[in-house]
Amino acid sequence: MVKRTRRNGGYSLTEMMLVVAILGILSTVGPLLITQTNKFFLMTTTKADLQKEARAAMYVINRALRQAQSNSITIDRLAAGQPFYSRITFTKIQGTTMSFHQNGNQLIMTQGTNIKILTKNVRYLAFNFPRSEDLTIVSIGMTLEKATYGGQTKALHMASEKVRVMN
Repeated sequence: MVKRTRRNGGYSLTEMMLVVAILGILSTVGPLLITQTNKFFLMTTTKADLQKEARAAMYVINRALRQAQSNSITIDRLAAGQPFYSRITFTKIQGTTMSFHQNGNQLIMTQGTNIKILTKNVRYLAFNFPRSEDLTIVSIGMTLEKATYGGQTKALHMASEKVRVMN
């Protein structure tokens, strides 16, 4: 015959202390884990956005530069407050004058009278001729930077790309 013992309906002091200890650990670790996960998500999303913007801007610049007349390319800066070599101006084979330049944190494309902002996250933009004897190759360097959280930023440098002017 099996004897069953009856237990009262309450919790023991040991069980209560274990529950309080576990809840205390979870309440201190939980917010830190959530904060770190949120920061990681924001940094990853910002990096992906910057890469997308940089690729799109480089594509537009490359495509336009390939159609430039090599004897019409001028590299300078727009104003005294801008970085050196932050503007390129050229004439396309169709006769349209184009310009790409940095104005503050914006990368601006000007084609004739049309003005288009390619990105609003430019930190640094530079154009140059990597070889002085060959003015048909233009090198482009671009750094994009975007605010993330708490006054911090994420920067992405697009590797300098050399573009051969075809005309």
